[in-house]
Amino acid sequence: MTAHAFTTLFVFALTASVLLQMWLAQRHINHVRRHRSAVPDEFAAEITLLSHQRAADYTVAKTRFGMLATIWDAMLLAAFTLGGGIAWLSNLASDWFGPGILAGVTMIALLAVANTVLTLPFSWISTFRIEAAFGFNQTTPATFMADLVKTSLIAAAIGLPLIAVVLWLMDAMGDVWWLWVWATWVGFSLLLMWVFPTWIAPLFNKFEPLPDEGLRTRIEALLTRCGFRAGGIFMMDGSKRSSHGNAYFTGLGAKKRIVFFDTLLKQLNGDEIEAVLAHELGHFKRRHIVKRLAWTFLLMLGMLWLLGQLKTRPWFYEGLGVQTPTTAAALVLFFLVLPVFTFLFGPIGSMLSRKHEYEADAYAAEQASSRDLIHALVKLYRDNAATLTPDPLHSLFYDSHPPASLRIAALKRLG
Repeated sequence: MTAHAFTTLFVFALTASVLLQMWLAQRHINHVRRHRSAVPDEFAAEITLLSHQRAADYTVAKTRFGMLATIWDAMLLAAFTLGGGIAWLSNLASDWFGPGILAGVTMIALLAVANTVLTLPFSWISTFRIEAAFGFNQTTPATFMADLVKTSLIAAAIGLPLIAVVLWLMDAMGDVWWLWVWATWVGFSLLLMWVFPTWIAPLFNKFEPLPDEGLRTRIEALLTRCGFRAGGIFMMDGSKRSSHGNAYFTGLGAKKRIVFFDTLLKQLNGDEIEAVLAHELGHFKRRHIVKRLAWTFLLMLGMLWLLGQLKTRPWFYEGLGVQTPTTAAALVLFFLVLPVFTFLFGPIGSMLSRKHEYEADAYAAEQASSRDLIHALVKLYRDNAATLTPDPLHSLFYDSHPPASLRIAALKRLG
């Protein structure tokens, strides 16, 4: 392949990807608007028309803003690649430190800083305009900026040494460098999952043992019934940033923790919380977490192998605006442009994720109550302003969970 041919292919793929995303977003907006005037029959007893319309308006606002963000991201990608941004940063870093690993790490750090600064207005508007307009935002400007600083410092402290190791392996390990990098990345990912609950998460939120003793007893009984060992059951001050409710598992091995947002504990009663937790336990008991990790690791292995094939091709660099090939440029270019060529495969991941959600719901129906899970989900749809009428094709591309109507119908069949 020639550099010109690859440039043409990249421009075509980028344009097609953006147009497809715009079309899907507009379909979604039109579909939600068409169904704004009436609550679906299966939800009419529990969700008011006012709540339904609020969810529709929230969905439309987010989707419209997402369209602007998609266009901006595409413009930045074109500027960093064909516009010469990466080439300029690479030359700047080489002028400072000469060719080598330090220059490569510096270039990647500068690119990350530039991208953060250029996308920051979108994060700000999303938080303080859209989320605030619908009553969800609880974040103050001071908290927002503190989060940004802490995230940046942690990323630098953890990420930059990892990048240096990766660049060294890519240069030092010959034709099978991608295998060494993959093993390093897998080990790092598992280590990060292990330390995150104890060392990183508390830098952003306050965690305290679940204060409701009665609820704690019920949860411990459920864990015993399901044969699950947890390193603790905690409440997190999610209301510090948002009124959205959530619950999740985090950590590995003895570090596994169950975390409830304080907002969720206010939204649901004990039976509903137990059903939601049973659903999350279903992901573990059906080995969804292990399967997802294995799938992610396998995909990364394939991607690094592909990068190994492209790394020695001059047309790969020149076709993306870089005239002087470097190891760092190969790494950055590959992972920047990869989503452009893989967007069409999104529904595959969504379908697998939805399958897992149905299986976890079935497990929750066995261990708790399908009725209580239905009540919990309906409350969460209502309180989080989640649309009950997503466009099916848009949902197929973007949604990891089944649409509300399909999910509730499946749970009713289980009940």
